[in-house]
Amino acid sequence: MGAQALSQAFSAFAFGALSAASLLLGAWTGAFLKPPPRLAAGIMAFGAGALFAALSLELVGEAVERLQGGFWPVGLGLVAGGLLFVALNRLVNDAGGFLRKRSTLQRRLRAERRRDVRLLLESLARVPIFASLPPEAMRGLAVQVRRLRCPAGTRVIAAGEAGTELYLVESGRLAVTRSGLPLATLGSGEMVGEMALLSGETRTADVTALDEAALLSLRKADFDRLLDANPELRAAVEALSGERREALEKAAASVDPEAWARKAGGGDWRPSSLELDEALAEAGGRKAGGAPMAIWLGILLDGIPESAVIGASMIGAEKASLALVLGLFIANYPEALSSAVGMRKLGMSIRRVSLLWGSIVLLTAVGAALGNLAFRSAPPELVALFESLAAGSMLAMLAETMMPEAFEQGGSITGMATILGFVSAVFLRVVG
Repeated sequence: MGAQALSQAFSAFAFGALSAASLLLGAWTGAFLKPPPRLAAGIMAFGAGALFAALSLELVGEAVERLQGGFWPVGLGLVAGGLLFVALNRLVNDAGGFLRKRSTLQRRLRAERRRDVRLLLESLARVPIFASLPPEAMRGLAVQVRRLRCPAGTRVIAAGEAGTELYLVESGRLAVTRSGLPLATLGSGEMVGEMALLSGETRTADVTALDEAALLSLRKADFDRLLDANPELRAAVEALSGERREALEKAAASVDPEAWARKAGGGDWRPSSLELDEALAEAGGRKAGGAPMAIWLGILLDGIPESAVIGASMIGAEKASLALVLGLFIANYPEALSSAVGMRKLGMSIRRVSLLWGSIVLLTAVGAALGNLAFRSAPPELVALFESLAAGSMLAMLAETMMPEAFEQGGSITGMATILGFVSAVFLRVVG
């Protein structure tokens, strides 16, 4: 290995470390301070805009030039890089890595909420009087679904009390008793107390969790608010209440629960800030299982495209693009800041947070050097494929994590901040 190759590899290492150094700065800011979310979002959007421009001009543009106008290695690399990132990101998130960022946590909570609502609505569709109601009119009720966790021995319903909620068993078992005598055992997918939404009638039995149970709940107060806001639904409920049960059951037998639930299940599934904080607190209380390692793997996954981008951009060169390094540096800062806030809520010490992010900085630098060395003597088609693979992974990361989080927290400032970042990268390209 020649001196020139080692010099370029060392330069790639240095530029990789420089682009990732803001991870530590952001992590320390998030651990000790808590900047306004809109400010962090504006910085994140600015960095994303700079990266969009740098990837287009510095990486993809150079890959096309290497091929003298060829397209297929570039196109295949972009698509393959994006697919690879999406697949690995899903695996890491399923193992607990979704806790690493606010955006990935929010996406997980949205998916869980959609699933909860679908399960509950499909169960309601099997109850004759609910299945006879127009599903579109029930849409406003879907967003009121709550999840409850009941330790073994918890009294869910007491005989003699007014019916104020219905419950669907998501997991675990509930024992139904009257005067101490067992009547039934309810398991996953079974419902109790559905008539409470309609009449609020007095409970006739006790219901107790036999083991730790997860329940989905709807409150009568929420259903009453829906009736007040929808006179047509109220009229339908009052009309159905007077019909014979046999007729309702016959009508409900022709209803497809899945189709009924799809029509009724629309809504805005964005979790509130309180729900996000509660999810982090709950994960921290359980020690999150293997989540710390999954969080580290998730952050490493976000850093792999970055190191590949630096290494690829410096093949045959002594220095990296200033626009690319600046874009990565700016984008890394708010990303680490946001993640560090969540990590502290999970109960991680500042020392542990620092070690985690410091290791990512080191691995990013090493990855940049190795990428530069590995592809120095490769044919132009392979180099172009590698550059495009790195760019595709980075674009997928921007689209899946950075931009959604920036818009969620920054709102209207996101668009202009992104444009300013893009313009800054173009300016650095022109003057450089």
